[in-house]
Amino acid sequence: MEHLSEIVLGVMVAVVALSVLARVAGVPYPIVLVIGGLVISLIPGVPEVHMNPDLVLALFLPPLLYSAAFFANLRDIRADLRSISLAAVGLVIATAVVVAVVAHALIDGMPWAVAFALGAIVAPTDPLAATTIAQRLGAPRRLVTIIEGEGLLNDGTALVIYRVAIAAAIGGGFSAGETVLRLFSSAAGGIAIGLAVAWVIAEVRRRLDDVPVEITISLATGYAAFLPAEAAGVSGVLAAVTAGIYMGWRSPDISTPSMRMQGSAVWQTLQFLLNAVLFVLIGLQLPVVVENLGGYSTTTIIGYAAAVAGAAVGTRFIWVNTTPYIVRALDRRPQQRARRADWRLRFVIFWAGMRGAVSLAAALAIPLETDAGAPFPQRDLVIFLTFAVILVTLVAQGLTLPTVIRVLRVHDDGSAEQQEEVTARLAAADAALARLDELQEEDWTRDDTIERMRALFQYRQRRFAARVDGDDPEGIETRSIAFQRTQRSVLEAQRAAIWDLQRRGVISNDVTHRLERELDLEDERLEI
Repeated sequence: MEHLSEIVLGVMVAVVALSVLARVAGVPYPIVLVIGGLVISLIPGVPEVHMNPDLVLALFLPPLLYSAAFFANLRDIRADLRSISLAAVGLVIATAVVVAVVAHALIDGMPWAVAFALGAIVAPTDPLAATTIAQRLGAPRRLVTIIEGEGLLNDGTALVIYRVAIAAAIGGGFSAGETVLRLFSSAAGGIAIGLAVAWVIAEVRRRLDDVPVEITISLATGYAAFLPAEAAGVSGVLAAVTAGIYMGWRSPDISTPSMRMQGSAVWQTLQFLLNAVLFVLIGLQLPVVVENLGGYSTTTIIGYAAAVAGAAVGTRFIWVNTTPYIVRALDRRPQQRARRADWRLRFVIFWAGMRGAVSLAAALAIPLETDAGAPFPQRDLVIFLTFAVILVTLVAQGLTLPTVIRVLRVHDDGSAEQQEEVTARLAAADAALARLDELQEEDWTRDDTIERMRALFQYRQRRFAARVDGDDPEGIETRSIAFQRTQRSVLEAQRAAIWDLQRRGVISNDVTHRLERELDLEDERLEI
């Protein structure tokens, strides 16, 4: 690729500058990055960016899927698995069908196979911007879980439909029965390969105690599941997701504290970089996409874009506001009645259905030619329509989602999560005291050490018990905050002393960073 070094440097500078702008403006960074990439692409002299679609799917998708699954809240996803599964499978199929019908009827000469490919491309949602907004505004955790769970699983359904449609468009036949069979076999195969790969990697990591090597294996796990599944013709998406879920479940048994801390920092940075680069590249693609549409008038392609975007968004609106009533009519169990969402929550879930990088990568992956050697029918138009749907949903819905959440007052005071945290801290303090009683009988322990630690955990036990009961006659919470403020002040003084020694050349950078890390870990334990 020409100008590769300039493009790489330019994209990284754009990511940094636009991310800072997003934070200052209080707008989720995916929205600012897409708009920023679009603006940059219109600057004279900026080289065109041609994305290799196979590289995009293989390079970006596996780690993003794996990390999302690894850090997913499985308990909450399991509680809403029915609604998440309906959206990830049923809604994707419905969207693909509706968009295909609209595109085939409206666009002259568009074959059914190409129309279904377009429908599958724009069907899956990208949860990143929506969850960022929802979490920032204090939306209910259940809302965030449903959006994340849907985004985690719907790519697999969409890509299976997409592959069947593409195969039909380039020369194969199309069969509804074959599509259904392939959907289930692809899902089963992807899950099986993901479990097998994850089990092997977990057994390898269980025998390791080398943080850099373990982090490297962690980064490679998504690829190790995705690539063999794709080569076998099954769902690489579900393979990577399954591997992430399994490794997240096994993490307490195979990771050391040091690995968890360093690995979490690495993954947090990698997730940001991959997502940020993808969203900038989406914006940069516009000139490349538009220049290939010379055969259509501006009015025509705007009308096509509005119709396809309207079909995708409208299908989601109808689905979200009809399927719950069907489910309620079929399942009247008391525990399900207690979990029914009101219309405000459903409307936010509908409005959060934004499209993202996976849709664009799938569009760009459309073959250039059919098996007969003819150009793929209306390939450039499909890519443009995909870009339009991404732009409409991500920018229009993303910028207005905060207003929707505020106007509908869909928020959570966080009391349930705070109560869970206090319960966990109390259980940890109880376990520590029980273990100290056992250790007191050991020959190698000292009575004064045991008593000092027992006093510490008894204090914690009383403090968290007071939070659970809502009664604090001793003023233990006020004393705890004062104690933690004293601790932080002392930690800051220690850091200043260490930094002074480093500046004067008394200690090396390695010693400085090691001691600084210890102090930072103590600081992170404080609640203030």
